Amino acid sequence: MDTKVFIDGEAGTTGLQILDRLSGRDDIELLHLGDDRRKDADARAEMLNYADVSVLCLPENASREAVAMLENPQARVIDASIAYRTAADWVYGFPEYRLGQRDEIAAARLVSNPGCYACASVSMLHPLVAAGLLPAEFPATINAVSGYTGGGKSLIAAFEDPSAENYTDSAFYLYALGMAHKHVPEIQQRGSITNPPVFVPSVGGFAQGMIVSLPLQLWALPKSPKPADLYAALADHYAGQRFVSVAPLSDPEVIAHLDPEALNNTNDLKLYVFGNEDTEQAVVCAVLDNLGKGASGQAVQNLNLMLGVDEAIGL
Repeated sequence: MDTKVFIDGEAGTTGLQILDRLSGRDDIELLHLGDDRRKDADARAEMLNYADVSVLCLPENASREAVAMLENPQARVIDASIAYRTAADWVYGFPEYRLGQRDEIAAARLVSNPGCYACASVSMLHPLVAAGLLPAEFPATINAVSGYTGGGKSLIAAFEDPSAENYTDSAFYLYALGMAHKHVPEIQQRGSITNPPVFVPSVGGFAQGMIVSLPLQLWALPKSPKPADLYAALADHYAGQRFVSVAPLSDPEVIAHLDPEALNNTNDLKLYVFGNEDTEQAVVCAVLDNLGKGASGQAVQNLNLMLGVDEAIGL
């Protein structure tokens, strides 16, 4: 029997991407509400309790409202909002996070999909803390640039629609300069650090793609690790993974530049370590598609695990 899947918020950026990745699957029956019923609370509640798995592609408060509608104890949920990413009773939907995470996701009723910036940040921080190369109290600074699709329909219009009220012709800008970006609590908790990082996000004038960077003063770390030590810890942590990989440690001159769009339309996340032993400095970088491993791709990967099928189907 086909698994019934309902995407609550399928008309949004993430919902449309998930819908596209699931279309044509013969093991899934996609459930839909017509345009006239998508905001009907009774219709949504009926669908949420009828579906085997619902994927919530909604703003935070709307996700909480949707979860409150659940009465069927067998109904399972993947939430793509920020609402439950640090909640103890939800399983964190980053399969490569640690040993056993896949099994937890596969058995879970409630799964919280990571944020795009957070997925990248956590992919760097957590293994380095776990390996003892970064102390838990490490004062992390994270710099990031994302394509404008990460901001949803409003930001897409700002870059693509000259008639939009918020239209901009800017090629690049920083934002969230009040040190209170919504992904910070998730980065802190899931990154295994005890203090909030200084997180400096930015938007580039390209649709999708992302680079997140973690600069490190190696001389200031307790064990004074070498760049090769960082690489070894990350490579060991992600050995054998299908969607997260670590680029070979090489002379920085071999890679002239990193392209934030390099992994677009994939569910891949690739880590790089660049270092200078003379200055005892390094930077760890993560490249991913903010709409792929940073959102819809990750959600489909989690859905596959929950359904007990090959996690790469549709990816």
